[in-house]
Amino acid sequence: MKEASLPREKATLGWPFSLALNHLLDAEPWAKERLAPFAGETIELRAPPLPRLRFTILPGGRLGTGEEGEASLVITLKPEILPALPRGMEHVLRAIEVSGNARLANEVMFLVRHLRWDAEEDLSRLVGDVAAHRLAQVAHDFAAWQADAARRIAEAAADYFLDEQPMLVRRADLTLLADGVAALRDAVERLEQRVRRLG
Repeated sequence: MKEASLPREKATLGWPFSLALNHLLDAEPWAKERLAPFAGETIELRAPPLPRLRFTILPGGRLGTGEEGEASLVITLKPEILPALPRGMEHVLRAIEVSGNARLANEVMFLVRHLRWDAEEDLSRLVGDVAAHRLAQVAHDFAAWQADAARRIAEAAADYFLDEQPMLVRRADLTLLADGVAALRDAVERLEQRVRRLG
């Protein structure tokens, strides 16, 4: 009885995600056209420790909740994806692992790079164009402030561990130390050769 309810439970988990993804796809008809040739294929999204989500590509390029069985494409979000988010899409893509159908993987990764949610457009339907624009600007400014604050905190922590509590070493200091060690090694070798000649 418990095993029979498992697929339905997983499908229930994937339903809100498929709804959100379909909203994005409906706003960009070109994106659905890219997925349509893969109708019937299943995509599995893994983001440990969260439960796996499965989506089936429907005719027309929309997504439905996926069934049990072997997935055509498995997308794994590595833990380092969260710190990569403020650093930009290239860093995010390095934290995504893809295996399975190569053609489908290329299309999905293309969509990841180019499909964007137009939050301002959706907000304008609820609160009007002017208010939506202001809310979007506030959200953008807040995100920029968060990224700047994170960068400053990282710089302050690096300075602290380099200067106040030296647990890290600057590259220039390390290079200087390595050069000093090499010079000392050479001097010791020359001294050993002189001692051997005298003996």
